[in-house]
Amino acid sequence: MTASPIDYADVQGLVRFGYKRMTEASYVLARVKDAAAARSWLGSAPVTNAATRDSPPPTALQVAFTSLGLDTFGVPAAVLAAFSPDFLGGMTEASRSRRLGDIGSNAPEHWEWGGGAATVPHLLVMFFAEPGQLAGFMQRTTGPAWDAGFETVRRLNTADLDGVEPFGFADGISQPVIDWNDTRTRSKDRGNDYSNLTAVGEFLLGYRNEYGKYTDRPLLDADTRSADLPIAEDAPEKKDLGRNGSYLVMRQLRQDVRGFWQFAYRAAGGDLAQAEALAAAFVGRTRDGVPLVPIADHPIEGIGPDPEEVRQNRFTFDDDPTGVRCPFGAHVRRANPRNADYPGRPTGLARLFAALGFGSKGFRDDLISSVRFHRILRRGREYGPSISTHDALLAAPADDPERGLHFICLNANIARQFEFLQNAWMINTKFSALTGESDPLLGTREPRPGCPVTDAFVLQNDGRVRTQVSALPQFVTVRGGAYFFLPGLRALSYIAKAHG
Repeated sequence: MTASPIDYADVQGLVRFGYKRMTEASYVLARVKDAAAARSWLGSAPVTNAATRDSPPPTALQVAFTSLGLDTFGVPAAVLAAFSPDFLGGMTEASRSRRLGDIGSNAPEHWEWGGGAATVPHLLVMFFAEPGQLAGFMQRTTGPAWDAGFETVRRLNTADLDGVEPFGFADGISQPVIDWNDTRTRSKDRGNDYSNLTAVGEFLLGYRNEYGKYTDRPLLDADTRSADLPIAEDAPEKKDLGRNGSYLVMRQLRQDVRGFWQFAYRAAGGDLAQAEALAAAFVGRTRDGVPLVPIADHPIEGIGPDPEEVRQNRFTFDDDPTGVRCPFGAHVRRANPRNADYPGRPTGLARLFAALGFGSKGFRDDLISSVRFHRILRRGREYGPSISTHDALLAAPADDPERGLHFICLNANIARQFEFLQNAWMINTKFSALTGESDPLLGTREPRPGCPVTDAFVLQNDGRVRTQVSALPQFVTVRGGAYFFLPGLRALSYIAKAHG
């Protein structure tokens, strides 16, 4: 089956661009209070698409919906039922909370939004703007129809920390490159080596994913209501409500920046240089984004020739099988193990041998699923002011502002992508044959069945006894979250007219 060209004018621009140049942003979580007025606003909202322009706009507007929001806008129950069960069940379903590590202080009952019925939003409206233009853009975009149709659950403001997250490390470096031309999906030998190039269908519904399949989504019979929707590529007799849309995961994560640096300083015996080294081991990169493993001397698909990109992103962990350079439990290793189906491109019997888990450089290699099936596209922003390491070591003032990350990611399959990454890699105490530790940044430190201790971090030493750092505090706390559907623009029009 030949893939049809992507209609970028039907894709919300956040998927393609990320809006890094628009350093001002605000996320408005809203609930519908008057359906007719809400539909009126939605029908005329200037939502920004992903088409390229000679002169990029200085502002952008994006809109996404919870399942409750789609229901409130009148999407028929039969159509709603065809969305992902994970999206429909929501982030706070009890068993899902356990899988995501939303227990203890992370539990939804402690959240500021999304954890209780009254604070679950119907939609997320995202405003982006170049410096100095956000306030005016928001004022022009909302207006009387907005005021009549919606009530604001919470407005989440952001901060421009110049590419650095609140702990002080360069952020947003490792992103999958979307295979917009659908070249790798058709390749017969995809997956033989680690690649940063990822199938469109991993992020946009209605396209083939890394399995060469189409993710389930609502397919509708053609009628007057669905007439303007795109045709389903895998079912030409149907209209595709999901095509050019994505599932958006949002989590507000409070970061204890002072606690992070004070712990590292104490664990390093008061030596600031050693504290920096320990913090880099937690992350897997130095503060300026340089990985702790050497840059690969061979090209990696999906990583371009830009010198800075090569310096920060052209690496795998193949040459560090014992975790001496970058600890097995480091954040970047958990978030992206950079492995492949068959490293080294084995053929014939060697390939069969590799498929059975033999012939690997390290005994941990066959414990981690191939990363190409579990990528996410991150689109989050920091909030709160920056703080230097020196100031972070001081006692917090009474009015110390909160710092953190409004984590946003896009994926076509919440369970296989975001939830797998969070459960199997980030908070799993058995990741890569480890015991007693979860992600040093995002881990909860809560005891789990069969693993009463989860607050350790192990540093491997070449030829010497390993070092264990114990009693890690919890550095990140969930303050809110929800699953959203980010529709294509034609689907957005359908939702605005879904009643009646």
